[in-house]
Amino acid sequence: MVSSNKVAVYFVASPLQYLAARQIAEHFEKGARQVLVWYQPGVQQAVREDEWDACAYMPWPRHKPLPGPFGRHRRLRENIRMVAGLVGQCDELVLHSAVFDTEAINYFLHALPKLSGARTMHARILPDGLISIRRYPLNAVKLVLQRLRKVRRLFASELNYRCFSGDRIGSDAAFCDRIYVMPGLPCEYPAAKVQPLPPLTSGRAPAASGDRPKRALVVGQPLAGAGLLTQEDSDAVTVQIREWLAREGIEEVDYKAHPKDPKHEMRHPDYRLINPEGVLESYLASVDYDVVIGVRSSALLFARFIYQDRVRILSFAWNRVRFKSEKEKKDMDEVFRMCGVELIPA
Repeated sequence: MVSSNKVAVYFVASPLQYLAARQIAEHFEKGARQVLVWYQPGVQQAVREDEWDACAYMPWPRHKPLPGPFGRHRRLRENIRMVAGLVGQCDELVLHSAVFDTEAINYFLHALPKLSGARTMHARILPDGLISIRRYPLNAVKLVLQRLRKVRRLFASELNYRCFSGDRIGSDAAFCDRIYVMPGLPCEYPAAKVQPLPPLTSGRAPAASGDRPKRALVVGQPLAGAGLLTQEDSDAVTVQIREWLAREGIEEVDYKAHPKDPKHEMRHPDYRLINPEGVLESYLASVDYDVVIGVRSSALLFARFIYQDRVRILSFAWNRVRFKSEKEKKDMDEVFRMCGVELIPA
């Protein structure tokens, strides 16, 4: 375990944030005591506890209040005591979160430095996939709600909400001195605070084709079943993907089914069905592919974040996909292209 006067705390809510936290711990917070706190139960599948000096699940107060009166208020206080116990005493504290306006995280800005004895505290923002490409200004109502949350300090001094303005994630706040972003992904944050991350996996580049057969992963999702494509287009894109793989000389094809697609719409009989333990992001971080293929799945963007430019990422039948609105289509088209996903028409 690390013994240090500096402690880095990571509040994570997704496997992507977890992988980002691992890179920050390894490349930017060496020598610090590393404390992981996850607040979405599904993240536990990605957690390797031996990689942290301390880690624990933190129930979200709004969704998991303690039984009895004022359960949400008491859960907030219990969470603070629990995390303070993981942190212990230190001189410097660095808090990482994808967002700082939510009360479940914000109260730590005031409470943890006092409970740990830290003389200095910095807050830094974790990347959160597509959410991280644009700003989300706090409106007048949310600014008023911030003030109302300070009322809790009258009943519990540690629950002193840290008010701020500008972007809701805290990118403009004085307490935030660094914003981690995915390399190559556009953002609207203050340039002086932005710090691109290295690739989310330290995995090897795919071996040369002469060393092993080329490998591909097809990421399944409900297409006709979810109304994204007609049944005719869904059947056609399955054939199109298989023909493209054959032309590229890709001999080994894995198929990752979507949990909401029991029919496996995009699976060709030649594909090997895989069911990796844990979450897809963690699986991608440990396995080499030459190409990852899908239609409109967000997993294609996660694959780009993880593999960077070492692997081709392709989206098929983009021109046939149905969107809720022209704005949604325009926004998603822009993001996929900016992230380097190749859009292959039907």
